[in-house]
Amino acid sequence: MTINYTFLAKTIAALTTGETDEVALMATVACEVHFSDDRFDWTGFYRVTAPDLLKIGPYQGGHGCLQIPFSRGVCGAAARTGEVQLVADVDAFAGHIACASSTRSELVLPVFNGLGTLIGVFDIDSNLPNAFSQQDADALAAILSEVFSR
Repeated sequence: MTINYTFLAKTIAALTTGETDEVALMATVACEVHFSDDRFDWTGFYRVTAPDLLKIGPYQGGHGCLQIPFSRGVCGAAARTGEVQLVADVDAFAGHIACASSTRSELVLPVFNGLGTLIGVFDIDSNLPNAFSQQDADALAAILSEVFSR
């Protein structure tokens, strides 16, 4: 299944226009992205809730880790560096946290509000190896920026 990112972006924009609550926005984005592509087995947010700490936010899929320090895992790396983490093989990522043993690849994007403050990370896990492309990362980064930087 190939994702139509233009359609996905328009759908998310239509659903979120005028909404300012970050949790409501996260819930909507997680749901729409999760059901847009069969590659996505876990789709959700980890929110910055304390210095150098992420806690689970709205998501779709099986259980996730309840908290992740910035110093650990792919999500922590995205939060710590402010850079997208595109991981083709999670077993090759030093310090990967296996919230689900079935995860083979992962895409994590930092999420910033309109003031440029990191509010969390958007995490997508796939049970397929090398499931994500730079196109996925770029398109999702644009959607996240549109939704959370208003």
